[in-house]
Amino acid sequence: MAFLLPDHLPRQLNVSSNVLSKFDSVTSQSLNSSFASSCRAELDESIRLTKTKIHDRICADSSSFQRQLSSAKSLKERLDTLSGHVQALTVTLSDSKSGLVPVLLEALEAHQLLAQESLDADVLSDALSHISDYRAQLDALQKLVDAGDLPPAVVACHALSSLLVSVPGPLKDASVVSEMQARLRVLNNRVEELLSDAYTKSVVVNASEVIIKPFVLVPRSLKPLPLSSVLSSISSASLASHLSILRRDILTHYIECSFDQPTSLTVSTMKDKSGALMHVLGRFPSSPNTTDTASPLTNVSMTLDFLHEQLFPALPPTHKHSFSRSLSKPISTAVLARLLIPGLPSQLEALPAFLQIANKAVDLEEKYIVGMLDASSESEIKTWVNNICTHYERQRRSHILDSARKLIIQSISSSEPTFHAQLPHSQETSDKAGLAPADEGDAWGLDDDGQSFNTGSSRSALEDENVWGLDDDLEEEKETQQAEPVEVVEEDPGDAWGWNDEEPVPDVQAEDTWDDPWGEEPAISKVTPAVRTVPVSSQRPSANSAPATQRVSRPMDSTSHHPPKSGPITEPYLVSTLAKSIIRTVEDALHEGQGLSSSGIFPTSTTSKTTPGTLVMQSGALVLDLYRAVYPIVAAARLVRPGDVMKFSNNCCWLAEEVGRLVTHERGVLVVKDKLEECKNVLQVLADSWYQDGIDRQRIALRDILASAKGFTDTSDQDRYDDCEMAISRVVREVRSAANAWKPVLPKSKYYTAVGAIVEVSLQRILENILAIPDIPEVESHKLSELCRILAALEGLFVEDFSESSFVVSYVPSWLKFSYLSELLEASMADLTYLFEEGALVDFEVDELVKLVRALFADTPLRTKTLDKIMGGHPVR
Repeated sequence: MAFLLPDHLPRQLNVSSNVLSKFDSVTSQSLNSSFASSCRAELDESIRLTKTKIHDRICADSSSFQRQLSSAKSLKERLDTLSGHVQALTVTLSDSKSGLVPVLLEALEAHQLLAQESLDADVLSDALSHISDYRAQLDALQKLVDAGDLPPAVVACHALSSLLVSVPGPLKDASVVSEMQARLRVLNNRVEELLSDAYTKSVVVNASEVIIKPFVLVPRSLKPLPLSSVLSSISSASLASHLSILRRDILTHYIECSFDQPTSLTVSTMKDKSGALMHVLGRFPSSPNTTDTASPLTNVSMTLDFLHEQLFPALPPTHKHSFSRSLSKPISTAVLARLLIPGLPSQLEALPAFLQIANKAVDLEEKYIVGMLDASSESEIKTWVNNICTHYERQRRSHILDSARKLIIQSISSSEPTFHAQLPHSQETSDKAGLAPADEGDAWGLDDDGQSFNTGSSRSALEDENVWGLDDDLEEEKETQQAEPVEVVEEDPGDAWGWNDEEPVPDVQAEDTWDDPWGEEPAISKVTPAVRTVPVSSQRPSANSAPATQRVSRPMDSTSHHPPKSGPITEPYLVSTLAKSIIRTVEDALHEGQGLSSSGIFPTSTTSKTTPGTLVMQSGALVLDLYRAVYPIVAAARLVRPGDVMKFSNNCCWLAEEVGRLVTHERGVLVVKDKLEECKNVLQVLADSWYQDGIDRQRIALRDILASAKGFTDTSDQDRYDDCEMAISRVVREVRSAANAWKPVLPKSKYYTAVGAIVEVSLQRILENILAIPDIPEVESHKLSELCRILAALEGLFVEDFSESSFVVSYVPSWLKFSYLSELLEASMADLTYLFEEGALVDFEVDELVKLVRALFADTPLRTKTLDKIMGGHPVR
């Protein structure tokens, strides 16, 4: 297909193209004779011009044209001559009758036939000669087998096998060769069978005896064969199999069995029924009451001596060393695994006798295993005996830890007995510093009659007086707790404290109002500091028609008001007897390690870097680590209860104190002092962590309950008010339930700190929600005030003697702020301004007071003036 040239390129058209272009553009009307004549004339003129150009070109260079023309003619002549010569040569070579190539091929074919006939004759001669020699040797082998001369027969079998491997190629597939191979295979198997039968007759091992015959008589043999010849003639694979079975039987019946049951061995020489000499190693069971623990080593020595004298000399050199070496490792393992390791005593008194046996085992290894069986042995027994002190201590450590583990697991299967331990007051100081800022509550005091700022304080105090409950046997309980701690079974805390709302509470005398679970005498509190009484006139009636005048108290001095403290410097708290068992196990391990170190029973080891008794003493710290790791797992179902969480914290705290006592007062614990100190610190951290975790769980539960109140908004709606009231009541119940569970368990300081922490989080959440309400109508303010007063019942949790003031502010920093909030929700603008000017609202931030005023009061000039005064900051006194 021709491609069209672009229009911008020059075109060089020939005459024919021009003519054809004209024909292409002509129409049927213009196509006539004149048009055809003009086209013909144009073509003729073009041809003439072309000829003229050719002629002019030749004339312009006539000499060159003549020279090229003569060269072309000469080349044509020489080509014709060469073609004739090639044709003649082809006839000379390829002619079927006289041609050179056909004659040569015929001569080569004749030579090839003669060479093949000569080769066939040579191969046939060699094959017949090979078959003749093979048949002659095969007949000789048959005679040796028939005569029972087995060692030469084995040599002949090897020779025939070699001859059969070198068989000429043409004979490999011959039927005669296949027949001779089958005959040789039969004879070889027969020889192997006779040799194996001879071995089984000469070496017999069973559970009762080992028989070795120096000579054995085979069928059709005129003279007995030596055992060495039989073993040397057996094939390598068959001999290896026989020796493997022999090694297994020797180890099973005469080595391992000697360690498993009492056994006696005897060596004797006798003749069998045919008169052949045989050596016998007999095995007989001994009395089960045999106390000679070294007899297994004697049996092993006798067995190896018997094999060394009767069997090892007969073994061929190729298998002698490998067979003896194959016995060394199992024997060493059997001595360790069946005698030394299981026999390692667990008591220090049995070690001298065991060390004698261990030394005999070392002698056995040096004489027999290294000296007889394998000179390159690693001397495992000697290495183990050199570290026998370490092995003994590791076994004791494993036993101690296993006993501790069983003790921990068994304590979960039933109710844990408990006892009361004593917590020093120094512990109280550190605990309060970490959880409750006491300085904030110390700055406030309480009024003389012990009432709070809210209208429900007196009523809640009387109700809490009833819910604490009494113990009729208070004096007996005090006497019991002052004596030595006695293990008791933990009872239901709710029964002990009488916090069941459905049960009536008996009337009690004023001096018995505190049912003290810690067994301390009620103490006389410090004198309440002088307070200023400020009458507050309410311009709004309260929801419960409370009196219009409330007593608002502030301390006049900065004396801190702490919970009452009595004479003793310690506080009782509940600890599981499992902790006492654990610390007793630790003490026993330390004492045992000290006794082992001072006994000097173990020889000095050059390979061990630790002194005797170190590992046993270290197991005491491992027992504590085991308790920390295992108890939270196995007691996971129990540790979901608040009381059990705190009890586990008490256990860890008591263990930390006891470990510190051991480090301080126990002698000879310098080796493990650092580890015990670390355990003490970890236990203390664990105690604090679980204590804090128990508080955090209650905090989360209380936050979830208060979240259901949805910010205490829209309380003017009765349904919303009922929901909020239910949430507050649930908070009170949850706090009392937690306090009920914690009070019999925790010491006073930790108990008040924990209860104060969960009350504090509840008050803070309610304060945040109420202060975040942008607009509080009068009806909602009354409702919110009523809801806040419900929590006043929790103040009774911080009263030991109802004739004295509550110390709730020492453990709940937001208590006074929350109490003022319930009053401010129903106070007038004048009341709020007066309280602010008197400095009674210092617990509130300025922003919080501004939000509260804007939410409670309408936008008036008086509110604006009050806001300006509040935004100026609290008054400085």
